[in-house]
Amino acid sequence: MMKPTKGWILAVLGAVAIGGAYYGWRLYAGTGLPDGIVSGNGRIEAVEIDVSTKVAGRIKEILVDEGDFVTAGKVLARMDTVQLEAQRRQAEAQLKRALISVDTAKSLVAQREAERTVAEATIAQRQAELDAAEKRLARSSQLVKTNAVSQQTVDDDRASEESGKAAVAAAQAQLSAADAAIGSAKATVVDAEAAVDAARAAIESIVADIDDSTLVSPRDGRVQYRVAQPGEVLSAGGRVLNLVDLEDVYMTFFLPTAQAGRIAIGAEVRLVLDAAPQYVIPAKVSFVADVAQFTPKTVETEEERQKLMFRIKARIPPELLRKHIQHVKTGLPGMAYVRLDPKVEWPASLNETLVQ
Repeated sequence: MMKPTKGWILAVLGAVAIGGAYYGWRLYAGTGLPDGIVSGNGRIEAVEIDVSTKVAGRIKEILVDEGDFVTAGKVLARMDTVQLEAQRRQAEAQLKRALISVDTAKSLVAQREAERTVAEATIAQRQAELDAAEKRLARSSQLVKTNAVSQQTVDDDRASEESGKAAVAAAQAQLSAADAAIGSAKATVVDAEAAVDAARAAIESIVADIDDSTLVSPRDGRVQYRVAQPGEVLSAGGRVLNLVDLEDVYMTFFLPTAQAGRIAIGAEVRLVLDAAPQYVIPAKVSFVADVAQFTPKTVETEEERQKLMFRIKARIPPELLRKHIQHVKTGLPGMAYVRLDPKVEWPASLNETLVQ
């Protein structure tokens, strides 16, 4: 099948634009528009939304077709989650291991604290023994002067005192070692608890990816394109579907500087489509470009300034769109009539068949 050439496309667009202009001329032939109302031809557009994958994977199924109307929250497609499920089971196993490590580390802390208690008791015992040795030495040192005891007894008591001091010092060293062991054990607990938090975070991340593998519609709209098909493998961010938000529909048209400069945001607009000229659709100006198009940004003469065109957007009320959502279509050409002066009355032709 031959693809349309660029020239053919431009020719069709030109014919559409000429048709729209002809309709506007025919509508007001002979009388023209009232002062304070201007017109421009444009095309109905809508906000488009790409429904894409969050993580790389294979498309398991697509549950909608092009042209289907969908509501916010409706499941549109599902990705294959076999690998993610395996990752979740692995993370859950790591969580169990981390929890066991926490219990083990806490048991080690309790053991080290018990050892510290023993060290404290040993110090008390050794200190008592030292006190007794010091008293014996003091007595024997006095008694030796009167030959009540031998010098050997004094030497033995002095040796006992020195041994008692060494025993106290050794017990104090054991207490210091026990304190260090407690600190190390508590650090192990902190590390194990951090591993638990990391495992839980990994599970939450994987579960979020599994949930995001079910692609749902972010809002009410219509499926415009199926960009991919079931079985295809997409990278992260790969497009699956393209939706049209049928509650955010507008017409884009262009007006020259003199007219665009008088338009206020919220100004009333009447839209007449080439496909249904018997209906008049109400809208309001929602956007006026702050940069002119179709001519250089900097111009010198007044004649050149008159060629500047500004892009205008007229948005159709969402409540009106919801009433007629089955008939909303994008891409349709037509005319937009803007009321620059709110005091000016609309012509009867733009009021008689106003869509409500």
